[in-house]
Amino acid sequence: MGMNLDGKQALVTGGAVRIGRAIVEELASHKCDVIIHYRESEAEAVGLADTVRLLGRKAYTVAGSLGSHADCLRIIDDAVKQAGRVDILVNNASVFNKESLRESTDSAVKNEFQVNLFAPMSLTREFASRVGARGSGNGVEGAVVNLVDRRVAGNETGCLPYLLTKKALVDFTRAAALELAPAITVNAVAPGAILPPPGEGDDTVRELAGEAPLDHRCLTEDVARAVVFLLQADGITGQTLFVDSGQHLLDSGSVSGA
Repeated sequence: MGMNLDGKQALVTGGAVRIGRAIVEELASHKCDVIIHYRESEAEAVGLADTVRLLGRKAYTVAGSLGSHADCLRIIDDAVKQAGRVDILVNNASVFNKESLRESTDSAVKNEFQVNLFAPMSLTREFASRVGARGSGNGVEGAVVNLVDRRVAGNETGCLPYLLTKKALVDFTRAAALELAPAITVNAVAPGAILPPPGEGDDTVRELAGEAPLDHRCLTEDVARAVVFLLQADGITGQTLFVDSGQHLLDSGSVSGA
């Protein structure tokens, strides 16, 4: 039997908007209590927490930067202080810069690695130490899901620093899954182009995504359901689940002959 989410406490980084918001809503629909992390989206986080409470679930908000290990430690401490414990960690927050190798700068690369890789590592380490401290040794007691990107299946040069951070996060997912077993499962979800960039219209999503084998435009709800599936699957760890209508299967992002 998989993890029963009823009454579990889930921390979702970047949980106030976009894909993070959908994950929070899906978790709440499975009777999970949620801790919504945000950096700048305070109004959205508070509003979402109020919505979750209307569903009869507990909801908390945690503010903080992911700029250092100390920042991550404060986020975990604040989450535990408010909710009492954390059973689930969803590392959703990330930064994206569309930069090639020639366009990239040291400061931008370091920032992307800090938020997209080092912060999930710090948060997972602190989360695992708390699960381990109360562990009973009776199977799966906690779960981590990392949000990566369908680009990890290829070598897209237009956003090289971002791509490297997400590829590294996939490798971290596998290594952490091995180290933290059997008490904690660690998996990843790799979305395709789900939402337009901030400020862009919804019609740009398909153009940005390119063609895919399946004639289905993935939505935030698809990603959220994939996260919940992995959380409930006690027999799955170290895996990356692509939610991109099969686009990662294509060598060049286009359907042959289309």
